Amino acid sequence: MGSACQQADTPSNFAELWRNQATEVQVHGKGKVTHLLPDDTKGSRHQRFIIHVRDGTSLLIVHNIDIAPRIENLAVTDSVEFYGEYIWNPKGGLVHWTHKDPQARHPHGWIIHGEKKYW
Repeated sequence: MGSACQQADTPSNFAELWRNQATEVQVHGKGKVTHLLPDDTKGSRHQRFIIHVRDGTSLLIVHNIDIAPRIENLAVTDSVEFYGEYIWNPKGGLVHWTHKDPQARHPHGWIIHGEKKYW
């Protein structure tokens, strides 16, 4: 966990985070899935997908499926709610740490899809 990591209990302003090139910020948000991407299988395996949040920002969600369960039946247009760590990039940013930290050194993250919480 970087020293800049902060807690977020209310929905985050992703457009502002992106403009400020913020990184290692704990975020909370909701969005609609716009693209399903192939899993990243280099190193720890990650389920990846892109969402758009209400302020129009696109975010890449990178969900570690070696630690947390895969999000079942995820489809384009589905809504998801998430809590994790935001990392700036030129395309809108990414959110990772959407799982429990097995070492308990980082805030636990999660994704809610349908009625199920994945962490």
